[in-house]
This record gives sequence, C-alpha cells and structure tokens, in this order.
Amino acid sequence: MRQVMNADDLGRVIRRIAHEIVERNEGLDNVVILGIPTRGKPFADRLAAELSTIEGNPVRAGSLDIGLYRDDLDLRPRTRLGPTIIPDDIDGRTVVLADDVLFTGRTIRAALDALADIGRPASVQLAVVVDRGHRQLPIRADFVGKNTPTSHDERVSVRFAETDEEDGVWIGEVEGS
Repeated sequence: MRQVMNADDLGRVIRRIAHEIVERNEGLDNVVILGIPTRGKPFADRLAAELSTIEGNPVRAGSLDIGLYRDDLDLRPRTRLGPTIIPDDIDGRTVVLADDVLFTGRTIRAALDALADIGRPASVQLAVVVDRGHRQLPIRADFVGKNTPTSHDERVSVRFAETDEEDGVWIGEVEGS
C-alpha cells in the first residue's frame, strides 16, 4: 500500500474542513455533526474539537449507525451494529454527516434514510476525508479533504489513531484482484 496522506496532512484537512463548515453555515448555532461508524466517528470527533477551538464554544459530535439501512445486507459480511448518538435535536437544523471515504454513495443514501427516521433536518451536508469517485448514486460531498481518483481494483484506507493506532490515508490493491 502506498501512503497518500500522513498524520500532518490529515490534521490540515480536518482544520480546513472545519473552517469551511463554519464559513458555509455562518457559524455553528444551527449545526449538528454526526459521524458514520466506524471511521466517520473519529473524523466527526476531530471536526467537533476543531470547531470548538474555532468558535470558542464546545461542539459535540454524535454518531449515526446505518447498518440496518444498507441495501447490500445480503452481500456483505455481517457487521456489528453501533450506537446512534444524537447530541442535539436535528429537526430544523443543519446536519453535517462525516465519513472517511465517499465511493459509490450507497453509505450516504443509507445515512439519509436513517436520518429521516430520526427527524427532519433543514439541510444535510457531507464531509469526507477522501472522495475516490465511482459514484453509483447522484451524491456529492460538500466538504472534501482530498479527491483521489482510484480504480475499482484499489482500496482506500483512512486510518485514525482512535481505531487503527495510526493516522493517515493509504491506497492499495484489493486482495484477490
């Protein structure tokens, strides 16, 4: 696997995206940050920490488990369901979904379905560390750390110390291809 972002790069991306979120939303008064487990959660937590620093007020990030909303449950190995923790009411607010990699768009479609069961946000924005292309649904990110064109035979691995004991982004061949 080849590394395309190191820990410093990842830190800069998170700071930039946090500033973009504040600018686009003219502050954070009406914003809720939700990470999609597994690696969207540490991304959301780090965004919340950076947003707290920028705005001078505490920002909490929640998590939105989308396991039961996936359209490929019969095609994927079973994953353990994680908690959905919503730190604030989402009705009438802007929800920023945070995830590590945007690929086909199906994970985000599932997240939108999950959000609809929880409440009715005024708008939903998407922040991702890496957009690798190959969309199957008409979904795009509002905030992107790095656009990294890949082939279908490659895997993008975003790692956070919280889940993987190291920070960075790697690209490598999918095993068996």
